[in-house]
Amino acid sequence: MTTTTIKSTLRDSAGMRWTALLLLAFAMFCSYIFMDILSPIKDHLQSTLGWDSTAFGTMQGSETFLNVFVFFLIFAGIILDKMGVRFTAILSGAVMLVGATINWYAVTSYFQGTGLETWFNENLNYIPGFDELGISPFYKGMPASAKLSAVGFMIFGCGVEMAGITVSRGIVKWFKGREMALAMGSEMALARLGVATCMIFSPVFAKMGGTIDVSRSVAFGVILLMIALIMFIVYFFMDRKLDAQTGEAEEKDDPFKVSDIGTILKSSGFWLVALLCVLYYSAIFPFQKYAVNMLQCNIPFESPEAGSYWAGESVAVVQYCIMLLVAAAAFASNFVKSAHKQVSLIVAAIALLCVFCYMGYMRQSAETVFAVFPLLAVGITPILGKYVDYHGKAASMLVLGSLLLIGCHLTFAFVLPLFKTSAFGGVVVAYITILVLGASFSLVPASLWPSVPKLVDAKIIGSAYALIFWIQNIGLWLFPMLIGKILDKTNPEIVEGLANGTMTPEVAAVSYDYTAPLVMLACLGVAALILGFVLIREDKRKGYGLEKPNVSAKA
Repeated sequence: MTTTTIKSTLRDSAGMRWTALLLLAFAMFCSYIFMDILSPIKDHLQSTLGWDSTAFGTMQGSETFLNVFVFFLIFAGIILDKMGVRFTAILSGAVMLVGATINWYAVTSYFQGTGLETWFNENLNYIPGFDELGISPFYKGMPASAKLSAVGFMIFGCGVEMAGITVSRGIVKWFKGREMALAMGSEMALARLGVATCMIFSPVFAKMGGTIDVSRSVAFGVILLMIALIMFIVYFFMDRKLDAQTGEAEEKDDPFKVSDIGTILKSSGFWLVALLCVLYYSAIFPFQKYAVNMLQCNIPFESPEAGSYWAGESVAVVQYCIMLLVAAAAFASNFVKSAHKQVSLIVAAIALLCVFCYMGYMRQSAETVFAVFPLLAVGITPILGKYVDYHGKAASMLVLGSLLLIGCHLTFAFVLPLFKTSAFGGVVVAYITILVLGASFSLVPASLWPSVPKLVDAKIIGSAYALIFWIQNIGLWLFPMLIGKILDKTNPEIVEGLANGTMTPEVAAVSYDYTAPLVMLACLGVAALILGFVLIREDKRKGYGLEKPNVSAKA
């Protein structure tokens, strides 16, 4: 192939390469919003629909149920290897939309009082085999709306995890031999802005017009998933044109073999990366679902005066615009060549971040405080990705991430409660810890995901990602439920108060002691730290090249 031919392909055009990445990242941005759409309104779910912590945790854990126990993620990897990125991307977008629509219906007034609600109340209270094993996604006494919502979330979970492995494969296809870690880190940094978007707007939609209706928040997420499907369709045509230019066939021409999975599972390096992944994600994603409520239970927020600017709905839009400016300035600072412009962008990002944090404090809202979570990550993830691309040290970064993870969860568990009488002090501690936690999490996409192609053959990389996501999903199924159950077990006075009527759902929702769940999450960080050191040792012994740069000298 000549140099001229290479330059004529979309993949060799930096603009088109990053446009493809933007399409994939925006689709994941929308899916991240829906993934946590109910997280910042856990208290409203308890006060309006009767979901206690166990019901909330069981419903949230259901997202990964089919992926884990029906092995859907394994099938998703097979579909990806046989059918290719384009087909799987559109399929995942459609599945996410179907599940989200069911989830929306479950929390609407249209579902209440129907024969379907009666059916869910009377059924799915006992599932033979699953109940004995303690893995049922339902239980006797679980509200009907939570059961149907769990069904929708299961379907959505199949789509979102399929989308995750598809996007990873797509990035490998477009960026292999180039700035792959930077691309993966940037994709996750941009996608995680969905967390902040969710935290800012989900409560606004739920409380819009002065009446609480959680279905409005879910409807917002459904609309965004429609947009995500459109992004995947646009990517379909762009990716097809690339294959037409290069003469490459879609991945479906490489038939899947069961022996491929055996080959992957024999790699000790693969297992270490997979276990690190499940520990990291189990300490972050389940925490995100409870983080807002944890802040509500530890910081004495006082609602702004009615009719004031800080109590209005327009302030959310202004704060969100400032958040986008923070993200844009921080992200762009990684790509400008002028040192003067880079410093100017960093200073602007820091100044705007301070304004964003001030607005979050003035709004006296836990969800707007936690919305700062991805902002530092947006700025440093490209830096970390670029460092891994050109200098390596991916495994070492995972060790650093584990240390930060441990420190953050222990701070939430033991330091933050000391400020229960000081909203200002509590918010400052929360902001710093949340920013550091987001930064630690940015080490995962920048260092862990680009390491997978070094461990398995390119022909079965879809299956490898699927296996990692499947193992990861075990933690994402287990820990939301564990946190919910631990909260109810370690706060018996709240459970009893709700049962005998001496405590209202509104008061109960913001009265939990989160020490035990947070210590459990810190322990996951300790386990990840140990595995990080083992991975470094294995890399030295077997020469995986995890500590070496991704971009070769020839590139």
